[in-house]
Amino acid sequence: MKISTQLMYSGNPREAADQVKALEDAGLDTVWVPEAYGFDSPTLMGYLAAKTERVEIGSAILNVYSRTPSALLQTAAGLDNVSQGRAIIGLGASGPQVIEGFHGVPYDKPLGRTKEIIELIRAGLRRETLVHDGIFTLPLPEGQGTGIGKPLKLLTKPERPSIPLYIAALGPKSVEGAAEYADGWLPFLFVPERSGQVWGDSLARGTAKRREGLAPLEICAGGMVAIGEGPETKALLDFARPMVALYVGGMGARGKNFYNDLMSQYGYEQEAQQIQDLYLGGNKRDAEKLVPVELLEWGNLVGPASYVQERVAAFAEAGVTNLQVMPASDDPAATVRQLRELVGA
Repeated sequence: MKISTQLMYSGNPREAADQVKALEDAGLDTVWVPEAYGFDSPTLMGYLAAKTERVEIGSAILNVYSRTPSALLQTAAGLDNVSQGRAIIGLGASGPQVIEGFHGVPYDKPLGRTKEIIELIRAGLRRETLVHDGIFTLPLPEGQGTGIGKPLKLLTKPERPSIPLYIAALGPKSVEGAAEYADGWLPFLFVPERSGQVWGDSLARGTAKRREGLAPLEICAGGMVAIGEGPETKALLDFARPMVALYVGGMGARGKNFYNDLMSQYGYEQEAQQIQDLYLGGNKRDAEKLVPVELLEWGNLVGPASYVQERVAAFAEAGVTNLQVMPASDDPAATVRQLRELVGA
């Protein structure tokens, strides 16, 4: 099992990036770089490529609306070159608030867009001439634009003819798509004990149609990690409450919140509704208090070393191949080093 973390930054991503080298030396396998509506991922990924030697560098995520398929192809090829073959491209639909509010693009056909983009990136990395007729049409057909566009292939030779393409997905159809044609899947708020009842059927349907030549689906999921004895370590679970409440309560409008739907599917429908009501009403602290302790226990790795090792096994049993963690300690590198030993034990 690989170990990864997400680059966390507040205002100055350079400072967060400076810590990645120490985590790499401690045994970290992958660092994921978010984007949302902050700094763009590719710039920070290129910066990390220059600061590191071994760690994989992934986008988590680049949305499938604000860049054309060819621009995503160029980004993938460029990042893979400067990292010497360490790039992973995480793609996703994001959400309508960001896509329509920040980018000013209609939030439509997320599944079809994602699938076509993956097909075009793969064809482009093989340096095939890009000709496509679907949601995306290359070149533009007669009657659109100037009419002088012509089919082209990537000008430069990629570092690798294939780069891992992951999909961030929660809904049944998008998870099925990830299992069918993506290299990896990036779920969020993943609970091993309940993942099968939510996504088991979708993963099975997608796997049954999985594209020939693709390796088994990689799954990257995890949570906060803190290894230690005593109640003071368990109390660190409370630090996960604000993030869960933010996504379940505030990431989307009523009826359009994927994370709220997920919490309901986990069996916490009443709590999900109450958290959303409180959060949207401005009572964030009260919303955080309603996040079930059981959910926090299952979704994170917090406790004595023997317990954390049990949680690692639970994630592995649920199919996770890359354990994404957020160290909650004064020495994140030491935590990653200790976790590395537990994963390998």
